[in-house]
Amino acid sequence: MSAKIRVTVWNEFRHEKKHAEVKAVYPDGIHNCIAEGLSSAPDISCRTATQDEPEHGLTEKVLAETDVLTWWGHLAHDEVSDEIVKRVQKRVLAGMGLICLHSAHFSKILRTMLGTNCSLKWREAGEKERLWNIEPGHPITAGIGEYFELPHTEMYGERFDIPTPDKVVFISWFEGGEVFRSGCCWERGHGRIFYFRPGHETFPIFRDENIRKVILNACRWAAPRVNMADNCPNVKPLEPIRSKA
Repeated sequence: MSAKIRVTVWNEFRHEKKHAEVKAVYPDGIHNCIAEGLSSAPDISCRTATQDEPEHGLTEKVLAETDVLTWWGHLAHDEVSDEIVKRVQKRVLAGMGLICLHSAHFSKILRTMLGTNCSLKWREAGEKERLWNIEPGHPITAGIGEYFELPHTEMYGERFDIPTPDKVVFISWFEGGEVFRSGCCWERGHGRIFYFRPGHETFPIFRDENIRKVILNACRWAAPRVNMADNCPNVKPLEPIRSKA
């Protein structure tokens, strides 16, 4: 891994082109807003990639130079190439970190990595969300208080169809009464995965200082400790085998 954590911020980048209310919130795209928040950290270097670029901006070279990939998608999950999904999966299994944000719960890559449908309940009412920090000693929650609130957001509710996380670090309560596992951690192969719920496109959630701090913390937590390709070699014994059948 390089001296800095190399983050690629991936965004579908469709809402901002199609919907004026989203463009008003994120005129340069959700990806550039997230990258702006990360780039202020001295230990992070950022690049962005979007779905309509060749190979969705995730060429072999780009992924080879990526320590952590963040993912936001919503309108066009099905348009993501299966070949690119397999390419990303291979890199995660080898050690690259993956952070899936908000509606990326239904992305091909998260469903591939977790092996479940990742379905949930939802409601767009612009209601308040309170995120409870239930693991104050975890690296992802560093600098976050007992809880923080978002004044207006889209509700996601249980049951969330995911495999039991290795660790849940945030639980959300919504003004309408639902709760949700909003910060979930897994390890797959040599890579770490974090799903973080907040981030609906019509609200300026990715400008919130607590949200930016969590994503930054998650990038540091998910950064590779090893980079080891997944393979299944046939090996010679280290010592003579005298008990052959």
